[in-house]
Amino acid sequence: MKPTALSWKPPYGITFPGKPSGRYSDGLTATDFLAKQLGAKLPYLWRTHGKKKVKLNRGMNFAFGGSEVFDSPVDRSPNISTQVGFLVNLALARRVYTIDGDLASSYALLSYSGTDYYGFIDQNPNMAAYPAFVEFIVEDIQYSLGIMNGLKFKNIAVTSLHPLGCLPRVTVASSFRSCNESYSDLVRLHNESLKKAVAKLNKEDKFRTKGDRFVIVDLHKAFMTILEKKGNKRFKSPLKPCCEGDCARMDMKGAKKYTLCNDPKSAFFWDEINPTQEGWRSIYSLLGKSLTESLTKG
Repeated sequence: MKPTALSWKPPYGITFPGKPSGRYSDGLTATDFLAKQLGAKLPYLWRTHGKKKVKLNRGMNFAFGGSEVFDSPVDRSPNISTQVGFLVNLALARRVYTIDGDLASSYALLSYSGTDYYGFIDQNPNMAAYPAFVEFIVEDIQYSLGIMNGLKFKNIAVTSLHPLGCLPRVTVASSFRSCNESYSDLVRLHNESLKKAVAKLNKEDKFRTKGDRFVIVDLHKAFMTILEKKGNKRFKSPLKPCCEGDCARMDMKGAKKYTLCNDPKSAFFWDEINPTQEGWRSIYSLLGKSLTESLTKG
């Protein structure tokens, strides 16, 4: 992955650690801030530590940016269920261990960014087709959560779907002035279906006798609070990315196909999809104490 993925090329990582590190941002991302909130160190990357025996109190990040439920004919990144398989295989091979030898005091996060939906919306502008497709996506997520539950984590979190119509790849059509509301119905369907799936998992959980094991991280609410300027006031043009254009790509003559803002801290989005380090900091600041309490209870 390292030679081809854009996250391993400049200007990714320009804020932290000062060079590309595989994160699709200028610096720290969601999993880093979640780990900090839980009092853990920054997690290892599976791609660099997956074959080593490591302590789980450091955590491990199995994510591949832009991963889908379906196998993409364009992107060679492993899909969501394959990534969950990496976790299961690593645990079963006993290459991951904690101080007390098990996963019972650990937490897991499954994050889905909605990549499958972009092509679907382009091909199916009629909302009548949405429910069946959303059901398929959420069923796959529910299945993966069930597999993770078999490892007996203390708690398992899953992200709600953020506002896809507000991402720069969509808002570029309005010169980054407004969100595209055509995505709102699909996102609403996804998040409603996810709530039902998580409620069902908690009801059927055979490993937990008190409280809920599965928790939803409400990224949608946090994103909208900031984008509607009710949250962090730092971002004057929150829909405009810092790395504008074809981020990290060069033309045949070696010229950059993108432009950078003067200060990444002033931008909520880093590229056409992902928040900046400051953007993620603001999101997890809003999620804050309530998220930590939800994950650590029980």
